[in-house]
Amino acid sequence: MKLKIQLLSVFLLMTVVTFAQDDTSKVRSLEVYGFLMTDAGYNVDQINPNWFDALRVTKLPTSPNQFAPSGNVFFSIRQSRLGVRGWIPTPIGELKTVFEFDMFGVGVDEGQTTMRPRHLYGEIGKWLVGQTNTPFMDGDVFPNTVEYWGPTGIVFFRNIQIRYAAMQGENELFLALERPGASADQGTFSGRTELDSVKGRFPLPDFSAHFKKSGKWGHVQLAGMLRYIKWEDAAKSATRDISGSVVGWGLHLSSVLNFNKMDAFRGSVVYGEGVENYMNDAPVDVGVLHDPANVVTPIKGKALPVLGVSAYVEHYWTDMFSTTLGYSFTHISNTDFASPTAYKMGQYATITFVLTPFKNTMVATEVQYGKRDSFEGFSSHATKIQFSFKYNFSQVFYRKKSS
Repeated sequence: MKLKIQLLSVFLLMTVVTFAQDDTSKVRSLEVYGFLMTDAGYNVDQINPNWFDALRVTKLPTSPNQFAPSGNVFFSIRQSRLGVRGWIPTPIGELKTVFEFDMFGVGVDEGQTTMRPRHLYGEIGKWLVGQTNTPFMDGDVFPNTVEYWGPTGIVFFRNIQIRYAAMQGENELFLALERPGASADQGTFSGRTELDSVKGRFPLPDFSAHFKKSGKWGHVQLAGMLRYIKWEDAAKSATRDISGSVVGWGLHLSSVLNFNKMDAFRGSVVYGEGVENYMNDAPVDVGVLHDPANVVTPIKGKALPVLGVSAYVEHYWTDMFSTTLGYSFTHISNTDFASPTAYKMGQYATITFVLTPFKNTMVATEVQYGKRDSFEGFSSHATKIQFSFKYNFSQVFYRKKSS
């Protein structure tokens, strides 16, 4: 409830600022946009019931019949989205503000239909402050699919940040300091590590950057991430202290290639250590190493290596009908001391048929497949069939100052 009140307050403040702030310009504008979306389908296999309307391979069973029974019909409106954009000319440039949310609950609201903040930021000139896509990701490689969460092997995370655009246009260079210890699930640091009884301490922000080269042919982007992960043992004593730290890093190469007006490729490869929280669907950043010879610190933390790959092709049969087909995976190199159910590898594949019969509408059918492999060999999989119906809306309001 407190979060909802805070979000509502920000929304009202943005609206008041957009229409009431006195400046030297004659025109200010406000856009209200979003879409209404209904999903319906059939879960052939088992998945965590809080994720009935999405395919997250990290949420598949870690033991036989963990989420039995199989075979369930689902309906959902949680993808529906609402946003507001405001533009205010100022003496130092145009101020853009964005407030956007959907209804897909995570964290303490997992499984609920409730407000989930997506973008909340202000941007003026080369500077942006607030929550939006991390520069470490490439939002354009997200394929034209209808399953909510998307491919497991892509970098996909909206984080609170201070971002500077050193270059803009066809050659784009972004640099950002980001909130450390965060995740798409809105969890705490303890949920991102296999270490017990530890609390995160973040003396430094995460640093991310990307360079993007664009043209009519598409684009290619190279991104990097550097972070310092530190933790302290809440139960430490003179005889036991598992406090420690690691350095996390990652490199991410992504591209969209427009073969022609009807065909496109979207793909990416990412590799790093301790950057799992920036992945679209991966668990812990820090694993456990056993050091029995060290009496005081018998276990240590290790930044887990992660490899993510995604490849999708899109073909437009006509201006109104398209097909998207692709595959993605995430592989994590677990430590020898990992739990038997620790996530080792996830695979994700979809084929999507999208029809846009007239402007602002969409009807789609999608077949989805996911597989989860645990550290000690147990595997689970899920097949889903989804039908989606979507209606987009947008309205721009202008206000001119009197002469």
